[in-house]
Amino acid sequence: MDEYILDMDRENRLGFPEVIYGQTKSVELLTKILRDYQKEGRNALASRLQPEKGEALLEEFQGSFYDPVSGSFLLRKNELDESTAKVGIISAGSSDQYAVNEALYTLNLLNEATVCINDVGVAGIHRLLKRLDDLKKFQVLIVVAGFEGALPSVVGGLLKQPIIAVPTSIGYGVAEGGKSALHAMLSSCANGITVTNIDNGYGAAMAAYRIIQLLQNQS
Repeated sequence: MDEYILDMDRENRLGFPEVIYGQTKSVELLTKILRDYQKEGRNALASRLQPEKGEALLEEFQGSFYDPVSGSFLLRKNELDESTAKVGIISAGSSDQYAVNEALYTLNLLNEATVCINDVGVAGIHRLLKRLDDLKKFQVLIVVAGFEGALPSVVGGLLKQPIIAVPTSIGYGVAEGGKSALHAMLSSCANGITVTNIDNGYGAAMAAYRIIQLLQNQS
């Protein structure tokens, strides 16, 4: 039985490549998969890697990149011009950085420059209000928050872009595990917010990319 079958045609079908879920794969298997991408002359992203796996792959692949905060491994990190960014990623607090970075490096694989604006949660809402003019320039906003998950509702009441909300598992008591944030975002009274699963920065990035690609094709 084959260990894996790569979906090399996904980019032709959908406009974006397959991403490797790395959390439950061995270093040996990840190395085989990444070598297959390398032989095809393609970049690749492995997500949710534990630090020991990331360090091992850095030694295996010259010029590769690993972010220990999100567990994201890229065969090649693209150098992109933030001044051209169409996607903005907003986070409530620095504790949400792992989900922010997962979205950031997913978009990096896709050659989409992204700007991150961190630590602008509702506990100090003046920080968000000071950045509204900066946020208006993006075509899509990814909004990441834990605890009560209020930030996407606030952003959705202030800005008109498509908003993709990411609840994180940051919190304690009734907020522990991210379900309070998820329920708050799903029940938001701000119109038209899209919500991903808990901690799913990757899914938010892919949703944003689909929107951006559609807008580019129409222009």
